[in-house]
Amino acid sequence: MAAIHPTAVIAPGAELGTDVEVGPYCVIGEHVRLGDRCRLHAHVVIDGHTTLGTDCVCYPFACIGGQTQDLKYRGGTTRVIVGNRTTFREYVTVNAATEDGDATRVGHDCHIMAYAHIAHDCIVGNGVILANCGTLAGHVIVEDQVILGGLSGVHQFVRLGRLSIIGGCSKVTQDVPPFMTADGHPLKIRAINTIGLQRRGVARDVQRILKKAHRILYRQNLTTSQAVKKLRAELPTWAEVEYLIAFIEASERGITK
Repeated sequence: MAAIHPTAVIAPGAELGTDVEVGPYCVIGEHVRLGDRCRLHAHVVIDGHTTLGTDCVCYPFACIGGQTQDLKYRGGTTRVIVGNRTTFREYVTVNAATEDGDATRVGHDCHIMAYAHIAHDCIVGNGVILANCGTLAGHVIVEDQVILGGLSGVHQFVRLGRLSIIGGCSKVTQDVPPFMTADGHPLKIRAINTIGLQRRGVARDVQRILKKAHRILYRQNLTTSQAVKKLRAELPTWAEVEYLIAFIEASERGITK
């Protein structure tokens, strides 16, 4: 049974799962769906065609599902879809998509810290951490288990590859390949994300091969196409290597060097 504070405003048509908690002065729109055991602290606003999975938590003044800030918006049904067990801390904003029928998506088990912003049409994977004031422009793709440092900004259409980590106060204008650590001004790839790989239980042999891949990509003064050719020639066809190569070859903005 839902526990709703008497000062909360819940529009007719909103769907609340079992054991949902809605705190003081929250506002929930008519097209919102909250999964079981979601918890909204005080002053949370959830609007638009927004769906939260089970066990999500929203802290005070988070605003999820608001209309896109994209000036190309011309109306229609646009959505925000959030997975299970994701946390939005204070003052987080997540905007709906721009085009009719499209959605901004946030996966399972994400931790979105205070003042972070997820703009229209972003796709955020599972286990992602956006530190305080991390900002994603429109159409950014953040793959699984990425960590974006505080006060960092990601340019529109950029992709952040799986298990990459970006240092605080970074300006990210090109794709960051999977398994890499990026930092500095201008942003540069520094090394593979050794700690992240270890925490996720990636085998040492795989880490060794990824270190070799990093050296080929970033330490041998090769063009990207030359480096990819060398990766294919010299490294085993393991899943992680193939994934790294496929990510690079699919890049439209180019990869961070």
